[in-house]
Amino acid sequence: MSPFLGTDDLPATLAFYQEKLGFDLAWEWGSPLEVAAVCRDQVEITLTCRSDARPGGISRIYIGIDAIDDYHAHLLQAGVTIDVPIDDRPYGMRDFSVVDPTGNVLTFGQPLPQPQPTC
Repeated sequence: MSPFLGTDDLPATLAFYQEKLGFDLAWEWGSPLEVAAVCRDQVEITLTCRSDARPGGISRIYIGIDAIDDYHAHLLQAGVTIDVPIDDRPYGMRDFSVVDPTGNVLTFGQPLPQPQPTC
């Protein structure tokens, strides 16, 4: 999966993903810059400021990760504002959400341990 997220300020959004969220630059295209992708582990997110490629509203994506508490602590240390606090959810995930500079919502989640059957 490689979602596309629209932005009005691609350089600022790239800086947020790289400097705050710890993503690496995967590639970039255009002069001036129109499209770029960032990656972390097995996730690649394409960011675009092209008017013909932008979604019609704010996007939301859910990203499954390991070691969620460590990543959450890393983001707090980097000064990232946590929009939805980390917690164990009734749907079996431990997750939290952040909002990028454009308003796209990224929720990071890790499955909670499931009880083992007794029979």
